[in-house]
Amino acid sequence: MSITRALADRPEEVPAVFAERFNSGDATALAQVYEDAAVLVPQPGTPVTGPESHAANGRLQRLEVPISVHPRHVYRSGDVALLIVDWVIDGIGREGQAVHVEGTATDVARRGSDGRWRYVIDNPFGTRAQQSGAVAVEGF
Repeated sequence: MSITRALADRPEEVPAVFAERFNSGDATALAQVYEDAAVLVPQPGTPVTGPESHAANGRLQRLEVPISVHPRHVYRSGDVALLIVDWVIDGIGREGQAVHVEGTATDVARRGSDGRWRYVIDNPFGTRAQQSGAVAVEGF
C-alpha cells in the first residue's frame, strides 16, 4: 500500500494518518507520525522512546494485520491536543496465527513548527493496567 495521506493538519486527523501508515507496513513513514523525542507506552507502565518505540511498532506491523482506529474525543488547547482513540488490530497474521489486540489510547499530539500534528505521547492502552481479554503480542 502506498502512502497517500500527508501528516495531519488538524489533531483529529492524527489517528487516521497513524492507521494508514501503520497499515502500509512502512516503518519509516510510521515513525514520521511521532515527534523525535516522543514517548510510546507499548506495555502499561513501560514507556519507551526513539529506536525502542520504532521497534515496538515494527513488531506489530510485521504481523501484517491492519489496525482500525475510532477517535472518541479530541480536546485541543492551542498547539497541544489530548486524543482518546479506540483501536483494534484483529485478523490472521502472516504466519497464520490469530491476532487480536485492542485498547483505548490516551494520546497527546502537538503541532510542530511546520504546522503538522504529531504524537508526543502514544499510550495505546490508556489507563488499563493489563491487556485483559487481548492476546498479548510479545514485545509490544
